[in-house]
Amino acid sequence: MSATSEFAVSVLLIAYRATDTIAAAIDAALAQTEPCEIIVSDDCSPDDTFAVAQRHVAGYAGPHRLIVRQCERNRGVAAHLSELFALASGRIFVIMAGDDLARPQRVAATRAAFDERPDVYAVGAVVDEIDLAGAPLRRGVRHMPAEFGLDYFVRAGKLATLLGASLAIRREVFERFGPLRASAEDNILTLRAALLGRGLCLDQALIDYRQNPESLGNWIFARHDDSPERFRRRYERTVRMYRDVADDIEASIAQLPELDAERRALAERIVRIYRIEADARSAILDRPRRDWLGPIWRGLREPGLRRKSAERALKLLVPRRWFGLR
Repeated sequence: MSATSEFAVSVLLIAYRATDTIAAAIDAALAQTEPCEIIVSDDCSPDDTFAVAQRHVAGYAGPHRLIVRQCERNRGVAAHLSELFALASGRIFVIMAGDDLARPQRVAATRAAFDERPDVYAVGAVVDEIDLAGAPLRRGVRHMPAEFGLDYFVRAGKLATLLGASLAIRREVFERFGPLRASAEDNILTLRAALLGRGLCLDQALIDYRQNPESLGNWIFARHDDSPERFRRRYERTVRMYRDVADDIEASIAQLPELDAERRALAERIVRIYRIEADARSAILDRPRRDWLGPIWRGLREPGLRRKSAERALKLLVPRRWFGLR
């Protein structure tokens, strides 16, 4: 960040195929109560998202520094964000999505959380879910505990992290480790932040989170796929995601020679958990049943994976077709 940077916070509003929602998302960003740098960036959408964004902000004259841009080619979420992290000037990056609605106090509340806790490197929040038309669905949905560190991920046994749409990070989370090495930006950024310190999930809902069947998360987990191949698609995509996350965090650990022995051991266990989950799912998809035993045994040795691994052991006893495979 330049020593003369005017804004502490850079809002990175990423969009893809968001023609119908981008204007409202921009209005929500511009309604922030704290002046900030706002970068609206379209990931080379095949529709009119970029043109709509340009028209919507034409003649803007307000307290924020506003930039509207488009990637030269489609990058995907992680590469898109990496590009924006390198462009942004703030010391805090607040991520917004082109189909969600940030509350006006989101930037101010997020900055205050960082300022109050120098050891915190990632901040998320509970969210209020809305449908495609903007009608409320669920309120106060929480994806993480109020405070967490590396030890949480070792105990939790689920590979969930802060929701990308609610995520904000300190600049160091990018600068220390470089561009993201995979598509799962929320997992990687949350875990990188935990390597450096701790994370928070605020009790205050700061966004209306739109439940979009075409979102990256819904695509990866095949949540709206009713086809017979749903189970296979979900497992194939999560295997790739988990391995990518493990690769990124392993490389990030290598860039922290000063990491103390206890925290290094926790971080290495997190990498191991992601690899066990990837190996277990891969074995279930394509390998003979005897090859399931290795990942199941390794999982049983990790407290957070014991329940999942025990359930997989039971699957050894039932036909593969019972859980969606031929």
